Amino acid sequence: MALETARETLARVFSQRCFYLFVALLVLITVAPFLEATPRARIVINVANLFVAVAAVAALGRTPLSFVIALLLAAPTIGFQLLALFAGEPEHLVVAWAFAAALYVATIGYLLRYVLRRDVMTADKLWGAAAAYLMIAVFWAFLYGIVQHIYPGSFASGGTAVQLTIIDLLYFSFTVLTSTGFGDLAPATSQARAVCVVQQIVGVLFVAILIARLAGVYPPAERR
Repeated sequence: MALETARETLARVFSQRCFYLFVALLVLITVAPFLEATPRARIVINVANLFVAVAAVAALGRTPLSFVIALLLAAPTIGFQLLALFAGEPEHLVVAWAFAAALYVATIGYLLRYVLRRDVMTADKLWGAAAAYLMIAVFWAFLYGIVQHIYPGSFASGGTAVQLTIIDLLYFSFTVLTSTGFGDLAPATSQARAVCVVQQIVGVLFVAILIARLAGVYPPAERR
């Protein structure tokens, strides 16, 4: 009963759920790089992550089951982020990235199911497609962070192996997703390159499938 009440409350607050999710993601992506690597800045980033998690729960929780799944993934994400912030253990941060990646996968799956459904294309669906595109980039940033933790030296800058922060990984993820090309950062191991290839394929297919879906909304006029 309490979960159902919470789900309905979020539904009323986030009537345009996909729009708020897109805005939360955009704020996180644009503001985080301007913050210095200080404890206070990490707190601000964690607060922004909290808003993204809440918006993701609201967007995903259209049914009681999906709402419970979103909560089970969002709670440990926030919890391990706080542990990493105050304890300073890198393992806690990696676990937080893993739960965040799982939450993003669930939300992306729901958004794609919602956007590609064969009914009227609404503004909320378009915001959902835009939010899914941003979430793909953030999800891969978490994935790159996990790969970097398991395989040290996975990335290089100017031919020298470097340890990237989550902000650097987010920047790198968007360069891969948008097919901008490798510039100052590049994958240095076969594992990182394999993850890059999959992201490039997903980015191209996402745009192609979305365009096909939008084209299907406007069928050709019948001959008179």
